[in-house]
Amino acid sequence: MKQQTISDKISFTGVGLHTGADVEMTLCPASEGYGIRFQRTDIPGQPIVEAVSDHIVNTDRSTVLQQDGVRISTTEHLLAAFFGMGIDNVLVKLEGPEVPILDGSALPFTLAIREIGTLEQDALREYFNLKEPVRFFDPVTGTDIEAIPADTFTARVIIDFNSQVIGRQEFTYSREVDFLEDISGSRTFVFLHEILFLFKNGLIKGGNLNNALVIAEKDIDREDMDLLRHIFNKPDVKLKKGYLGDSGPRFPNECARHKTIDLLGDLMLVGKRFNASITAYKPGHTANTAIARMIRNQLKK
Repeated sequence: MKQQTISDKISFTGVGLHTGADVEMTLCPASEGYGIRFQRTDIPGQPIVEAVSDHIVNTDRSTVLQQDGVRISTTEHLLAAFFGMGIDNVLVKLEGPEVPILDGSALPFTLAIREIGTLEQDALREYFNLKEPVRFFDPVTGTDIEAIPADTFTARVIIDFNSQVIGRQEFTYSREVDFLEDISGSRTFVFLHEILFLFKNGLIKGGNLNNALVIAEKDIDREDMDLLRHIFNKPDVKLKKGYLGDSGPRFPNECARHKTIDLLGDLMLVGKRFNASITAYKPGHTANTAIARMIRNQLKK
């Protein structure tokens, strides 16, 4: 299989989920072997940040890259779209510090890539075969991710929350899965009890009910409802079957599918396509990126 880039430029405008910053983003075709790189066009000199695990500096609710003091936040959904749509080489120009959240999924990115089309390049796409198993385990959270050598790529994702609404879910990705139809539309999710904490700590400045699935375990009292109206700038906020807002989940296991998006996006930071069989129990950005680092370390040897 040959390397691929996009056939033409693609532009997006939106806000950053965590910074609340207005962002203009343009995806640009890149030459073979270029990889994925971000460019901060709002900074003098327009510095570039290479999308590899060497540059991960923060994994608190999103993945943040930094190179030579220049930061790019919330890279995971866009990188997952590149993973799923077979994009190897692209320059992402950002007029801001964070990739726009759009609808909270990878769908807007994948649809735009499908519409503009891909360009096959002359160079072959190389796959790295994992040499030995790698594992990340957190005894406090129970998070457990293991990657073992295989002749193809699969990822089984299991989530298990103490929640009557979503409970335990799982999803398995393989190269036979239709990324656009089966995964890309699953949105980021948050529990209602987390929102107040996130709001007070300035972590959801760009969040609203159109770009996140908000899960509510119980009825909401008047004081909390007033606060939610303020946070989301809506005169009326509805609670329906455990979910806040007018629409419920897009898939019965949407949360597991979204965790798959996050995992695939973070694994793009290995810097090269690879073959492995991955089992991820209760994954998150810290665990995902730890595994990406381990695999990249094998790649460098």
